[in-house]
Amino acid sequence: MGSNWTERRVVVTGLGAVTPLGNQVDEFWQNLLAGRCGIGRITRFDPARFDSQIAGEVKAFDPSPALPSPKEIRRTDRFSQFGLHAAWQALRDSGLDLERVNRDEVGVLIGSGIGGLQTVSEQCQILSERGPGRLSAFMIPMLIVNMPSGIFSMYHKLRGPNFATCSACATANHALGEAWRTVKMGDAQIMFAGGAEATIVPIGIGGFCAMKALSTRNDDPARASRPFDRERDGFVMGEGAGVLVLEELEHAKKRGARIYAEIAGYGNTADANHVTAPSPDGEGAARCMKIAVRGGGLNLEAISYINAHGTSTPQGDIAETRAIKALFGDHARRLAVSSIKGATGHMLGAAGAVEMIACVKAIQTGIIPPTINYEVPDPECDLDYVPNTPRPMKIEAALNNSFGFGGHNASILVKKFNG
Repeated sequence: MGSNWTERRVVVTGLGAVTPLGNQVDEFWQNLLAGRCGIGRITRFDPARFDSQIAGEVKAFDPSPALPSPKEIRRTDRFSQFGLHAAWQALRDSGLDLERVNRDEVGVLIGSGIGGLQTVSEQCQILSERGPGRLSAFMIPMLIVNMPSGIFSMYHKLRGPNFATCSACATANHALGEAWRTVKMGDAQIMFAGGAEATIVPIGIGGFCAMKALSTRNDDPARASRPFDRERDGFVMGEGAGVLVLEELEHAKKRGARIYAEIAGYGNTADANHVTAPSPDGEGAARCMKIAVRGGGLNLEAISYINAHGTSTPQGDIAETRAIKALFGDHARRLAVSSIKGATGHMLGAAGAVEMIACVKAIQTGIIPPTINYEVPDPECDLDYVPNTPRPMKIEAALNNSFGFGGHNASILVKKFNG
């Protein structure tokens, strides 16, 4: 291990995704650039009684490649299945031969905002109808948020740092940031990091409807999630997972790994303002982005792209726009800012990781994914949101933003890798 942690660099060497736009990275990326939308009427249950009847569901998902048997699948909540599948993809994509690494130095950090909500819902019904004696012995392991991390480490005998983050919609970005810090400090050589979520169940949709947080554009699902557009009326629930392999640079070079990009900074702040609403002036988000950029040793002018949190909520999109303008000043007008949530919906605790994959692919390919459904400009949201069409653009450095209920802010700085 390197003697000086400040000199250790952390690169991305593997990607895995399960999303409403496709269940592997290339399919997700191609659909994103094509401007397709993964949102439709809910099919997992009859949504007729709900104010919001639409969601970004994961389609045609087969958990078996990542789980060894039908019995294991039955004993694993849907959110864990997503997380394990994304981690399995990332492992394969990384080209890592686990027989040739020290597994004491390989860790897992896959978070979730809510965890096994489907399990909670089903087991509460069993308790109510059939009594406590009929509850599943696997109920607790199925619902707790750390289980994707735990199970993935068990399957692959990874004995390094192993835990989970839980900070609502900032969860996956916090997972990536803490994993980056773990590798940077020399506590691991490799971390599998990201987030997983599966809350498209009646209690999940009902709870967010009760908050008046969701779009009710039920007659036009593909145009319901519209970040930064003046006619936005709330977010649309999504589900899925994203996992990235973060690896110490010299370790990656030694094994001849393909390097996608470099993680160079991480900001982590609190609004200390309100249970669900962001600070109206975006002060906490601006501070968060500033810390991430400063940590990477860059000037603000070096940032050319921001993958915005951009949820399509009335307050949130304005607060993030204000934060970008407050921090970047005149440079804010030269930034490309886009949100992929018009296409995926809001994947809650998985969002930051899937959006980090979009950032990494944007840097790798030189194409920025668009903000779809941007039709009516909002005078309060007046930046360049890359509307509706992908944009060729050379990106040296980008920020990935995630902000969560509870006032949690997380920003990751990702750079083009220069040997």
